[in-house]
Amino acid sequence: MSKGGGLLVAGTTSDAGKSVVTAGICRWLVRQGVRVAPFKGQNMSLNSFVTREGAEIGRAQAMQAQAARVEPTALMNPVLLKPGSDRSSQVVLMGKPVGELSARGYHGGRQQALFGTVVECLEELRGTYDAVICEGAGSPAEINLRRNDIVNMGIARAARFPVVVVGDIDRGGVFAQFFGTTALLAPEDQELIAGYLVNKFRGDVTLLEPGLDMLLGLTGRRTFGVLPYAHGLGIDEEDGLRVSLRGAVRESVVAPPVGEDVLRVAVCAVPLMSNFTDVDALAAEPGVVVRFVDRPEELADADLVVVPGTRGTVRALAWLRERGLADAIVRRAAEGRPVLGVCGGFQALGEHIEDEVESRAGEVPGLGLLPVRVRFAPEKTLARPAGEALGERVEGYEIHHGVADVRGGEPFLDGCRVGAVWGTHWHGSLESDGFRRAFLAQVARAAGRRFVPAPDTSFGALREEQLDTLGDLIEEHADTDALWKLIEQGPPTGLPFIAPGAPS
Repeated sequence: MSKGGGLLVAGTTSDAGKSVVTAGICRWLVRQGVRVAPFKGQNMSLNSFVTREGAEIGRAQAMQAQAARVEPTALMNPVLLKPGSDRSSQVVLMGKPVGELSARGYHGGRQQALFGTVVECLEELRGTYDAVICEGAGSPAEINLRRNDIVNMGIARAARFPVVVVGDIDRGGVFAQFFGTTALLAPEDQELIAGYLVNKFRGDVTLLEPGLDMLLGLTGRRTFGVLPYAHGLGIDEEDGLRVSLRGAVRESVVAPPVGEDVLRVAVCAVPLMSNFTDVDALAAEPGVVVRFVDRPEELADADLVVVPGTRGTVRALAWLRERGLADAIVRRAAEGRPVLGVCGGFQALGEHIEDEVESRAGEVPGLGLLPVRVRFAPEKTLARPAGEALGERVEGYEIHHGVADVRGGEPFLDGCRVGAVWGTHWHGSLESDGFRRAFLAQVARAAGRRFVPAPDTSFGALREEQLDTLGDLIEEHADTDALWKLIEQGPPTGLPFIAPGAPS
């Protein structure tokens, strides 16, 4: 069987736009009838997803698979690192956790040991699809990490894939980033750097063209497109550690409410927040205003408080208490004002936590709002449950070590409800449209708001629109003929070496 072609989308920095460009290329290709799959050899993220075979992968790769209109699998993200602190991460290999490692331990040898698995996954995808679009991580010019790299130039060199480097011009310095990224690579790596893609440009592109011409003269490499700044994409983010407390979830323009009132949702920005994408479906509802908060006074006007998932439930509890948020949440519950806990947030709302796995803190009291006791098990629960709640069909996914012993309350998905306090381990449940509407109607009643859920909001349709927008950006603003030539034929020949190259 002949192997499919491919391309690696690298970036000058983290958050340069690699994830959305990869998704956009996947959507553009599948609309041309190309069978395409996304791939990221190693991903560091607290936002993850469970595939149908029960494997945990990065949410960005699940989103890219949706862009490619294929079912996500562990092959698309064989190594996932889930930070537990600034110095250590849980290593998830082929969708299953295999241990906790310090950064020194991982980069000191464990990473390179996984290289064979990563290459095998890529080769299996190449044997199945016409094209594989790989996403890099951080920058390929992280010269301190190059020796053991399995996600940027290491994988590009193994597969002989051409590399397109994406730069975020909105932050400034993009020409220096393009040149410096190339000039810090070894000659063998520079041979694969086919060119550049400018992302998030605002203004008249003709003003940029002299710089692009100079960059071509300096590097011998062309720019394959200038993508305009696109508002309101709402695409899954990779890293919950970098979430901004700027008072909004998305930049998208929210439609006016159907009823007389808006509904205000406050999401507690707990440490190691994971799968904060759970609230995206709320933010997509007309008249629902979602913001992240870290002070108790910010809960005062909230109609619903969400305690989200976290990779550190005990640490999140301590943070809630230190900041006075715990007391504010308890007062809300006593007043009958709505609170929702998801996964780690659900565990925090319970009576008691026994943790010898995640924090190793032993017995820790919860907030006592739900009749639930949680014991952390060494094995991680990874599941794709489905069921009914509030008279509506619901689907979700579970990623947790905590095992909940529910001892009362009304059943609510896998958790329970007491008064206006709900708790569940299910991520993604609010993406089920009927259930979300029914839940928001109950929240509005409990909050005394004349809010009416829109009858026709489809989260799935909105996500498809966003992915089509990404495909449009590539199709309309990138040289797609040149990109397809790279995918099919590999890196151009005769690319010049840019001094000084990688340090010896």
